[in-house]
Amino acid sequence: MSNAVSGTTIKKVSIRLMPMLFVGYVLAYIDRINVGFAALKMNADVGISSYIFGLGAGVFFLSYFIFEIPSNLALARIGARRWISRIMISWGIISAAMALVQGPTSFVVIRFLLGAAEAGFFPGVILYLTYWFPQAYRARIVAAFIVAVPVSLAVGGPISTAILGMHGFAGLKGWQWLFLLEGIPTVLFGFVFLAVMPDKPRDAKWLSLEERTALQSAIDDDDHAVTQAHGLTVFQALSDSRVLALAFIWFANTTANLGLAFFLPQILKGLGLTDMQTGFTTSIPYVFGTLGILGFGYISDRYNERRWTLFVALAMTAAGLLVAGLLHGSLMAVAFMAVAAIGIYGAKPPFWPLPSTFLAGRTAAAGIALINAIGNLGGFVGPYVIGWIRDSTQSFEAGLYFLAVLTLLGAVVTPIVVNTRFVTARKTSSSLKQA
Repeated sequence: MSNAVSGTTIKKVSIRLMPMLFVGYVLAYIDRINVGFAALKMNADVGISSYIFGLGAGVFFLSYFIFEIPSNLALARIGARRWISRIMISWGIISAAMALVQGPTSFVVIRFLLGAAEAGFFPGVILYLTYWFPQAYRARIVAAFIVAVPVSLAVGGPISTAILGMHGFAGLKGWQWLFLLEGIPTVLFGFVFLAVMPDKPRDAKWLSLEERTALQSAIDDDDHAVTQAHGLTVFQALSDSRVLALAFIWFANTTANLGLAFFLPQILKGLGLTDMQTGFTTSIPYVFGTLGILGFGYISDRYNERRWTLFVALAMTAAGLLVAGLLHGSLMAVAFMAVAAIGIYGAKPPFWPLPSTFLAGRTAAAGIALINAIGNLGGFVGPYVIGWIRDSTQSFEAGLYFLAVLTLLGAVVTPIVVNTRFVTARKTSSSLKQA
């Protein structure tokens, strides 16, 4: 691509696509973690213990794991626009249905269905971004997308706790209004996404023919180079050691991310804060997490460096969680949770460009889905283990230590796996015969 095309065209694409993807992910994350704020009232109303809450919060990721690879393969076959819209509409409906929870069983069942409905959204968007942006732009573009996570957590806290104040309006409890008012907008946005988003550069009528051709050619050239170098089938991609190692690293990061996100409101509430104070204080770590995404994303692309930026981010997470555990029971712990949040979210931009350095097409769809699926099992393990520890010890302190140790392991694995041989071609037996 020429400088004119690479600059002007990428800017046009970013302005058209990224706001829609950003809003979609904000809605996804609010619908995913609003149960943490609902728990401030819902748990007592319907008889849910910390153990059951951790199980229900985490079972979302179990069903997400089961359906994620089929979902991403369906996206590659059916088209990103239609499939991502379907995901949004179905998860919005089920998220709103959380207002119908009557007890532990219905809580766990609806959370399982919510995970099945949302399965494939995040890896689907990551795959979608590879359809539009060449390799050189992917860390900063992933950063622009993923910044929706801390933003959703930062704004979701005050919004969710404010909605809890609607308790008794029209005969519904505050937590029921929470699920309804945060689920229905997702359904509506799903239809908007279907109407306005194109599948690939060749479908973008708002680009000139020259721009469409140049951008599509650049993407196709990237994919062709990866396919020629590696020649993996879908099955081989799913069993590739690099994919499995990346899945473990993402598992460690996600366990820390969601183990903290689901229980942070309850940790802060235990300090004697009001519901509204809890909502605003919860947002503090995620404001800093936004800085982590933007900073690490810029550095990773600016210096074309993934390995050590990812390592530093994971190490920051481990250190922040460790000190937060040592300071448990004090508001000072919030400052080190902010350090952890910088690392948690700063790890994402250098991480997600890595799979597409050796995967393309359907192998990228399968590999990215497997990495995210295994990683998101951390969303089950984190809340489940922390809930169990909380019930066993009556404290969240040991839970923070658990998250710190797991993230430290992810940091140790990173420079071992992401080395100078990481993108070396690994020819299959069939490709060797052809050669």
